Amino acid sequence: MNVVPDTSAVVDGRVSERVEDGSYEGVTVVVPEAVVGELESQANDGLESGWDGLEELKRLAGFRDDGTIDLRYVGDRPTGDQRSHAAEGDVDALIRDVAAGNDATLLSSDIVQAEVARAKGIAVEYVEPVARGVVDELPIEEYFTDETMSVHLKAGTKPKAKRGSLGEMRYVVIEEEETSEERMAELANSIVDLARQSSDGFIELSDDGMDIVQYRNYRIAVARPPFADGIEITAVRPIAKTTLDDYEFADELRERFLERKRGVLISGSPGAGKSTFAQAVAEFLNDNDYAVKTMEKPRDLQVGPEITQYGALGGKMENTADSLLLVRPDYTIYDEVRKTNDFEVFSDMRMAGVGMVGVVHASRAIDALQRLVGRVELGMIPQIVDTVVYIEAGEVHTVYDVTTEVKVPAGLTAEDLARPVIQVANFETGKPEFEIYTFNRQVVTVPLDDADGGNAGTETGVGRIAKQEIEREIRSVAHGHVDVELRGDEEAIVYVDEGDIGTVIGKGGGRISDIESRLGIEIDVRTHSENPGGRGAGSTGDGPGGNGRGGASGGRGGQVGEERGSVVQPEITSRHVVLDVDGGVGETVEVRANGEYLFTATVGRGGEVQVSRGSAIAEELEDAIDRKRTITVVPAR
Repeated sequence: MNVVPDTSAVVDGRVSERVEDGSYEGVTVVVPEAVVGELESQANDGLESGWDGLEELKRLAGFRDDGTIDLRYVGDRPTGDQRSHAAEGDVDALIRDVAAGNDATLLSSDIVQAEVARAKGIAVEYVEPVARGVVDELPIEEYFTDETMSVHLKAGTKPKAKRGSLGEMRYVVIEEEETSEERMAELANSIVDLARQSSDGFIELSDDGMDIVQYRNYRIAVARPPFADGIEITAVRPIAKTTLDDYEFADELRERFLERKRGVLISGSPGAGKSTFAQAVAEFLNDNDYAVKTMEKPRDLQVGPEITQYGALGGKMENTADSLLLVRPDYTIYDEVRKTNDFEVFSDMRMAGVGMVGVVHASRAIDALQRLVGRVELGMIPQIVDTVVYIEAGEVHTVYDVTTEVKVPAGLTAEDLARPVIQVANFETGKPEFEIYTFNRQVVTVPLDDADGGNAGTETGVGRIAKQEIEREIRSVAHGHVDVELRGDEEAIVYVDEGDIGTVIGKGGGRISDIESRLGIEIDVRTHSENPGGRGAGSTGDGPGGNGRGGASGGRGGQVGEERGSVVQPEITSRHVVLDVDGGVGETVEVRANGEYLFTATVGRGGEVQVSRGSAIAEELEDAIDRKRTITVVPAR
């Protein structure tokens, strides 16, 4: 008699069991290589079933050596693709082929495998599967007290937990004895098995090295090598269940939610109580006759049975969103909104008319809103999110009202700088605390007054942004260091190296005028030597006489007036444009074309001014020469 055991029968030890009771004495046990390959793969993944199966094969080898049975290994090992598709029956098909090819009886604890084999005319002996690792209760529940939010276990370390009230959590050791590798493997297997067997639990995610389990109100992450460097179990549960009445601004928030469908972001740091508040909002909306659903991965919000909790359909939240639009909820609680795809799904559903409440990790209330910047069009943000609630230590700390208005941003005065501005106002005081708008082709978030926690008396938020933008614009044309000093909201002084004066100002002041026009701020250009608290004298340039160095004070110069200066004949070499000034070594002079200011320079030791070709100054000078304009040099005033 030939017997072919499949993987389930080998793992359960059903072959050796029958050999020992005499049922299989003298039989030939034909083990498919597909079974060996599957067991090896399971053992490599740290699964106890793989190790149990290999122990059974060792017992069968002992029976062969005793002459009790004949043992043969036949067939092909499964490929990587076949092992990855084991759940679809690829490995089972290889095992059935071995049974059919050896005129053998298939021994199996897998009911599906047994029925398929019978349908194909293969003799089958079906045995009930062994209940492995059956537990009635969560084996780590003993670590939880009334004040325990999470338990953290890892092989070779002491068990720890986060305990205390919201906002006052402490990460403490709860047992002095380190947890062994064997104990961690036992706990991990028991947790996963319990989730599979119990109607109170399910496995949210299962991948190589990681299982996410939801059992009752516990969310448990079980990590194994090679994903982690050791077996680790992290179990989290909510320690409070609240209603909207338990929070500050309860009356105002109730009225706001019931007024119309809203787009709300609930933000805060990990463990602050965001999900607890989201649960309270969901229950309130449900009690007020709104159809409420949730989108979660994993599904761990503690809500009533009337609120259906949806996971990621096919692993994608956009599929869940498509399904929900057919269900037509009034409000959807999205926990958690984290990746770009999450924000896009949140935005699409909100624009479809669904009220949305999203849970977002953020260290400040404004940070939650900023996470939308760059992910959706700026002007659409107030239509997607009109309310931001920031939770800290389990309490509502800040509520923001988000609106849009076409106006001149705070701190600017020129009427032609009006643009769409997102205003973020404190819900309690009605006072705007931030403005978000496009400034010089960039989206900026500007704190108003002291909204960002800065010290009173320092420059305003718009001032800081303006200073950064001025510095960026000047650096784009200057070669040396740049310092910016703001003089109120409409004026700034820029300090640059002497050699950069002409470059920054440009021909006839054209370049600096363009920058002023873009930024809406008057800019006075000076050298570092004129900066009372700055770097001192400007840089020395790169050649005799400097590289178009300048000491022009107060900006652009302009027409000379009646002072005509000395006419010079420039010489153009391969590397420089040379102006022979004929004396005045060390003096500062202005170079002009037909009386129009070009740049300021210092006369070198050879009585010359040299300008490196390729620079902006040299290009303007060469252009003037090509146009046959008269080049003059006059002492700088």
